[in-house]
Amino acid sequence: MLRALASLLPVAWVTADAAYGQESRFRRLLEQSGIGYVLAVPKSQFTVGCPRIEDLFAQAPAEAWEKRSCGDGAKGPRVYHWAAVRLPAVAEFDYQGEVPHRMRWAMARRSIGKPDEIAYYLAYAPLATTVAELVRVAGMRWAIEECFQAAKNECGLDQYEVRRYVGWYRHITLAMLAHAFLAATAHQAREKGAEPVRLPGQPSSQWRKFGDSWQLVVPGPRT
Repeated sequence: MLRALASLLPVAWVTADAAYGQESRFRRLLEQSGIGYVLAVPKSQFTVGCPRIEDLFAQAPAEAWEKRSCGDGAKGPRVYHWAAVRLPAVAEFDYQGEVPHRMRWAMARRSIGKPDEIAYYLAYAPLATTVAELVRVAGMRWAIEECFQAAKNECGLDQYEVRRYVGWYRHITLAMLAHAFLAATAHQAREKGAEPVRLPGQPSSQWRKFGDSWQLVVPGPRT
């Protein structure tokens, strides 16, 4: 994380799962760097006014829950009930005693079909940030998860047999680099309207139609 913050990358937001969100040192690092975040936290997470964040939202009135989409998924918009509350007790002054330019938030995402399924978040954002923007950032984490899943399926991201950090780091770096190359190549091909790249002599599918039926053609050994 320190390397990313020290780079020339235009980092505006950080989002992550509860493994990172519950780490107060991680959140403090982002705040001291002036980086906004929307981080998932466990339901037992301590927050201002309540020892557990789930207790904070258990007190929320019904009108505090609003139906919002946090991005599109494979089956369309991901719509949930969202509730968000500012945490003024910790945002009134910053570390130097001056009026800050950012605010802390607590958020909850509740399933519409299964109201008992609730996820919780802590956020840190500029004062003018809307709840809709925070929800959008929270939903961006799915794109990260989908990226890792694609890298596992296409580039063997999880197919390593190493016991030391150096070997693991090399494998992960090369797998993600290969995935980035494939993603960029596919994007360029879609922009140009090109057909997917196939190996010479490789058919697009092993399915062939003969008359009114389909058959699976299995290629024989090469000579």
